[in-house]
This record gives sequence, C-alpha cells and structure tokens, in this order.
Amino acid sequence: MGLGTKIRLSRLFSNASGNLFGGAVDHFVGYGNVREGGLADLPGALSRVMAGGPDYVSIQPGAARHLWSDYAGKAALVIQAGCFTADDRIRQLIATPEDAVRYGADALAVAIPVRGNTEGEYIRWLTDTVNAAARFEMPVIAHVYPRDFANGGKIVFTPDEIAYAVRIGYETGVDVVKVGYTGDFASFRDTVATCPIPIVIAGGPKTDTLLGALQQTADALRAGARGAVVGRNLWGHGDTTKAARAFKLVIHDGLAPEEALAAAGA
Repeated sequence: MGLGTKIRLSRLFSNASGNLFGGAVDHFVGYGNVREGGLADLPGALSRVMAGGPDYVSIQPGAARHLWSDYAGKAALVIQAGCFTADDRIRQLIATPEDAVRYGADALAVAIPVRGNTEGEYIRWLTDTVNAAARFEMPVIAHVYPRDFANGGKIVFTPDEIAYAVRIGYETGVDVVKVGYTGDFASFRDTVATCPIPIVIAGGPKTDTLLGALQQTADALRAGARGAVVGRNLWGHGDTTKAARAFKLVIHDGLAPEEALAAAGA
C-alpha cells in the first residue's frame, strides 16, 4: 500500500475511535419510484445526513457533481461506481478511479451482487477497478451483496453467504469490504477474524425500528467490524439527522443503543 492510499484511508478512519461511520446516499437505480421514500428529495437527504456528522458519504458521481461542493472538507467523499439491480436488469460500472480523482474523492466504492450467472462479470468489476486504482493510489471499497436466485435474486445475509462475500472482497484486492451483518454474532466474529482488511457493515437489511438497526451495529462492532455505512436505516427512520447522531454515538463513543437513542433525541 502506497502513501497516497494510506493518506486517503486515514481520512475515512479519521475518528479517534478507529472506526468509521458512513452515510450511503447512492441507491438511485434500485428503488424504482423516486417520488417516495427517504431519497425522494436527494439534496435534502444529503443535507440531513451531513447534519449528523458522518465521517464520509458515498454518492453517485453525477449527484456528487451537482451537490457535493457545499460539503467539501466537511466529510470524506466516496464515489459509488457500482450500478446494478439484484435481478441484473441494470448492471453497469458508472465511474472509474480517474473519475474519483477528478472529483476530489478519498475512495471509490464498487457495489456488486454475487451468486448467479453474472457473478464473474461483477468480480471482474472489482479486479479491474483495483488494478486501475493503483495508478492513482485510490482506495477501493467493495460493497458485496449475496443473492438467492431460488428466491428471485433476493439479497441475503446468512453466515455462509456473508463469509463468501467478504472473501470475494479481499481476494480481489480491495482495501475495505462492506457487507451486511448476519445477525449471528459468533459467525460474524469468525469471518472478521480471518479477514486481513477492515470490514464495515451495511446498514441493511432495513429494520423495523431504529433501535434494531443500532443494535445490529453494536453487535457487529463487538464482533470486530470497524464501523458501518448506513443508507435505508439512516434516512428511512424518521429524523435522519438524529438517527445519524445515534449511529455516531454507538460507533465512535461505544454507547449502548438505548443510550445513543436518548442522547441523540431520537
């Protein structure tokens, strides 16, 4: 790992806790109806996430071009290059490491699904991106989502599939891997213990309550995760800014979920 990569990664993991809290505002193709939900007003959603003080935000390149200048220097910027739907209706890489450099980003994220007939194509997304990023010392973060094609390509979070997703991440050479939490402490701890790069958890699957999302984050941290990058469980639960503050208190201050909720006023 070169100096540039180390410097950029240090911006992502800049908090004294050694952990990372990211906000994901990068989901546009998978949600269909853009007039409803937490991302219906994308500029407003980004503003509310940023008011909660994340360490970084991941966002699609076009949205970053239009919206990020107001937040430059207030958090690290991660450009999301992966663009897919779980049924493979859409599957495109929409940004390169050079694009991330031009946007002033600190990392390039590549979201991919695994399993199914197109898995090799997605793995190639990661390996090609890692090779191209080396020229620019640009860290690559893999967001890896296993699918169950016996259930229509549904994203799954079972221990075996999450362990497989983590292995795909680090064997393709990425610097950080983001996966869903299994809900099973022992299995997730074992997976983290055998992974040579930082693991952060995805905020999904969406929980019924914010308390549930905070609890799975706390459990993942106890198992060795280095933080969380949260989307639906951030802007999908009422007051986004208060939810972000609660996540920060769990991730960076080690508060119990109930205490974090109370302290954040959520």
